[in-house]
Amino acid sequence: QVQLVESGGGSVQAGGSLRLACAVFGSTGSGYCLGWFRQAPGKEREGVAIADIGGGYTYYAESVKGRFTISQDNAKNTQYLQMNSLKPEDTALYYCAAKFGYCSSASRDYNYWGQGTQVTVSS
Repeated sequence: QVQLVESGGGSVQAGGSLRLACAVFGSTGSGYCLGWFRQAPGKEREGVAIADIGGGYTYYAESVKGRFTISQDNAKNTQYLQMNSLKPEDTALYYCAAKFGYCSSASRDYNYWGQGTQVTVSS
């Protein structure tokens, strides 16, 4: 079993920064896919940033390219999402998710989910 625990959400003004963290517990092996999704009220859950742990693949949604950066601390089994130049439209509940096998930006492909952390950006 894999458990994911997010932290780091909060409220910031537009232009500010936040760093989210996703701690991974359980047996994952050397290669799996770990990333971030978000869901705003009334909208579908969308992939934001995803990385192939153990490989070189990284995905960023067009809306966050150049502003968000995903990184991994293997010693701590933790993935970080650094979010800079935040905009009001980034406001959403952010989830960490994991799957084995190939990486996908579709939320339906992910088996393991964290509880979510709220990010609110005010104008």
